[in-house]
Amino acid sequence: MSTPLSFPTSAGHALATTLYVPAQPVKQAVLIAPATGIKRGFYRAFAEYLTAQGCGVLTFDFQGIGDSLSGSLRGNPASLVSWGSNDLPAALDELTRHFPHARYHLIGHSAGGQLIGLMPNAHRLSSLLAVAGSSGRIANMPMPYRAKAGTFMRLLIPASNRAFGYARTDLVGMGGPLPRDVAAQWSRWCLGRGYVETGFGQEVKRHCYDTLDIPSLWLHATDDEIAVKANVDDMIRVFTRMAGRAGRRTLDPAEHGLKSIGHMNFFRRESGALWPLAVAWLAEHS
Repeated sequence: MSTPLSFPTSAGHALATTLYVPAQPVKQAVLIAPATGIKRGFYRAFAEYLTAQGCGVLTFDFQGIGDSLSGSLRGNPASLVSWGSNDLPAALDELTRHFPHARYHLIGHSAGGQLIGLMPNAHRLSSLLAVAGSSGRIANMPMPYRAKAGTFMRLLIPASNRAFGYARTDLVGMGGPLPRDVAAQWSRWCLGRGYVETGFGQEVKRHCYDTLDIPSLWLHATDDEIAVKANVDDMIRVFTRMAGRAGRRTLDPAEHGLKSIGHMNFFRRESGALWPLAVAWLAEHS
């Protein structure tokens, strides 16, 4: 059973969520954290699959995205920092409210896994499964994608922010339009090392990247031009305590009977052959 909900955060804005409740008592509860600019509906099939396996699941839209956008995107105050330090912990609190006797896991897609170190309540999680999670450092991407991504980050995002007051990333197929500060930080962090590490001591004042120590598994695909091995390693490195025991797995589409996995396709219904990997991970850390 799935139910659309909305709940207030401590910052005063509301987050739109969908709660998935299995028929049986819940022992494992999963927060699915979306990639930059991706609406929660994208993860529906995967959430339904986990629910059929007995997991309680919560999906949500970050502030400024999908049903969590209130009013105009111009002037929306969301940033990557606020997504990690406010929205993610609020969503985890909501998950625990609905499933008070479960173990909690975060399955993060791209930014959804990268931002976990900004969560003040991340210690409540039993594990992290990061799908296509990496630093997204443009310098490590293969050509010609590196040139395309560099142009997007260096030129298109700043120009769009100036022209519209927000980033029209939807015009180039990079998810939905983004709040101004989300896009600006995304651009800046992907041009540096270690993604969020680029903002340490600047816009990132408080974090737990150096203290968080939970089991983690980082999945990336051979045909992903963003989460390449060098970028996966670059992101894991930022989690200084967790890095030593972080697991890594490279997925080859052909080995799973798939034409493509890339950066986005793990969560699509046609990639269901990959989903037992997530169930096995959750069972291992139950």
